[in-house]
Amino acid sequence: MNSVNNGLCALVSVHDVMPETRTPISLLLQQLQRVEGLHPQHITLLVVPGKSWQTADLNWLQSLAHAGHPLAGHGWSHRAPPPGTLYHQVHSLLLSRRAAEHLSRPPAALRQRVQACHDWFVHHSLPHCGLYVPPAWANGKLDWATWHERPFSQLETLHGVTSLDTGQHQPLPLTGYEADTAVRAWFLARFNHCSKAIARHRNRPLRISLHPFDLTYGLAQNALQDLAAATRFLNYQDLPARH
Repeated sequence: MNSVNNGLCALVSVHDVMPETRTPISLLLQQLQRVEGLHPQHITLLVVPGKSWQTADLNWLQSLAHAGHPLAGHGWSHRAPPPGTLYHQVHSLLLSRRAAEHLSRPPAALRQRVQACHDWFVHHSLPHCGLYVPPAWANGKLDWATWHERPFSQLETLHGVTSLDTGQHQPLPLTGYEADTAVRAWFLARFNHCSKAIARHRNRPLRISLHPFDLTYGLAQNALQDLAAATRFLNYQDLPARH
């Protein structure tokens, strides 16, 4: 699906939904209510199941789902093992710190974590939209094509969104705003500039990814400007899944 010709189309996601981020995410969602045309059904919440979820936290999450927010799987623990490759080391510096849970782990362990993520939603009678987003968008060594009973139907990585049922991959530009250090602010500002140029030049939806404290960091105004620039919002289920 392409963005409409007279404006920018956007998909919005909020990462790292867990008990310890409940307060900042609630504040973030309140701020997003001010964005014209952006409604709960357009804001996908990426949930980390393997945390200490208490009854009040689960009730909060259920209320967000009832309000219309799609819920997606986002790893299990959101913690990576020590980097085992140069790629993991660089990824940690620029993007993920210790959040890229899939990196430096074997495929069998990744399958267990993804399955546990899915089963947690079922156990707590929480709806999920079929989307799985590895922490920091890093899929690692998990081969979804050979996993015939995979529990999710969509996969989002750094490069785009894949329908796991059909194999259809959509390259989609991405922006991020977790600029809590000078290095990350410098890198993300340039990365986002390129992504927005691609979205406009190629007429593609822009993925706007938000983390719990992004609107308190150095790129907060950039995030709000990018949201305001969108003339239409989609959710991930609006993306085609062609054979």
